[in-house]
Parts: sequence; structure tokens; C-alpha cells
Amino acid sequence: MSSSSLHDFGLPLSIRRQPMGFIYHQDVTGPVPEIRTLDQIRPSLRNPQCHGPDQVYAIAMDVAREIHHQELRKRMLLFGVVTYASGRLGDEPVRSQGHVHRVSQHSGWSPPELYEIWQGKAVIYMQEFVEQAPGRCFAIHAEPGDKVLVPPGWAHATISANPHTPLTFAAWCDREYGFEYEAVRQRKGLAWYPLLQGDHITWQQNPHYSSSRLYATHPRQYVEFGITDEPLYRQFEQEPARFQFISDPGSAADKWVNFVP
Repeated sequence: MSSSSLHDFGLPLSIRRQPMGFIYHQDVTGPVPEIRTLDQIRPSLRNPQCHGPDQVYAIAMDVAREIHHQELRKRMLLFGVVTYASGRLGDEPVRSQGHVHRVSQHSGWSPPELYEIWQGKAVIYMQEFVEQAPGRCFAIHAEPGDKVLVPPGWAHATISANPHTPLTFAAWCDREYGFEYEAVRQRKGLAWYPLLQGDHITWQQNPHYSSSRLYATHPRQYVEFGITDEPLYRQFEQEPARFQFISDPGSAADKWVNFVP
């Protein structure tokens, strides 16, 4: 078994490679991770017949210190941790399938999601709509410690930007989370495909959408939400109400108008 510690991001846990998953330390609890296999995500890839690692990523939802579980349930919040395999999926980088969040019954919104990169380099790709015209499309290039906020209702995918280093990240989510894949799969993926040329990502438009522009940029400071540079979980410990806009997006409705990631 090989593992590496991730103590710098507010929770004492380690990432495990064989088998893929996490080791929880001290007072941290979490589920046995769900494994997403290559066969499961093929419908969202540019080349569904590509070769790549059999186990593409491991996802553990509701990771937290024991003392916080009641508070998180009360606030309908959930902290998830994900780790990717290294390598590539044919000529594409290792990545998630691309999805939209299911509308939560308790809020009536398709919830936002707030990412924090822990290890490796990532591109958080997002687009406004899964329709003929995808709207605005962004590729946010992020490194360890960076935070990226996906607004309500946007389709998105998390991409490993370095085939040699496994990507690990965490995210604040709505506790009533759900992933909708069908609309993305019907269009053979999102509006832009990430491709690896050598070790660098380039982009190719998906012909199942109208032509669009891709804005490639870096994370910004989300001062309007009071988010700081501190690890996300530690920010919750300091101020449990800080991330209430994740499970109650309507409380920040004015901030989502013309939102720029």
C-alpha cells in the first residue's frame, strides 16, 4: 500500500493508491470511497473506445470530523474528497464525466459547488447550459490551495492537468447532492474536449454544440462570499455559516446574476 498525507488542508487524512481511496486519521470519519471505472465514464469521452486506467477516480462524500456531523446535517452541507489515477484516457486527460447537479428538493436550486485543489494540477471546466448553445464556457487552471466556485445549474467537469501526478481535491456540496449525466451524454460530452498534446492540455470543440468561445483563466478571490485563502474545511470550523450559500443558493441570488467564475 502506498499513501501520502494531506494534513495541510484542514483534515488529517491520507490518500491511498493501491487500492485507490483514503485513510482517515484521528477524529475524521468518511465512507468507503466509490470507484468510477473507465467503462462507467466512456459515454462522456471524446473517444469512448480509448485505453486508460481501469479505475479512473475514487470519490468519498461526507468526510468530516465526528464533532461536525450534526452541524453539517443541520446545514444540509457535505464535504467530499476525490482522488484521480495518473495517466491519460487515450488522447484525453484523466477527468470526471461532466454533469449538472440535480435540483435539491429543500432549496429548489441546482446547487453550486466549491472546489479546493489539494494535490496535483487541475482544470475546472464549466459551461452555462447543456443545450445547442452552451453559453459561456470557462476553463479555470488551478493548483494546490486554489479554490474554484461552480455556480448553480452549470455543467462542469474536473480535469487532471498533469498526467504524471495524481489529482486530489475536495469540495463543499449540497447534502442532497445528485449528478445528472444524461443531457451531457446525449451531446457526447461537454462543449469543449480537453486533449493532451505531450503533457499540455489543448481544447477541441464538440461538434454537437453550436460554436462557442472558451475563456481560459485562473482562480479569483470570491470576496463577495467571504471566502479566504484558509483551507475550506478550516473556514467552516471557524464560521459554520460561511458556506450556507452552497445548500441555500437563493440566499445569494443576487450574486449569481452574471457570475464570473
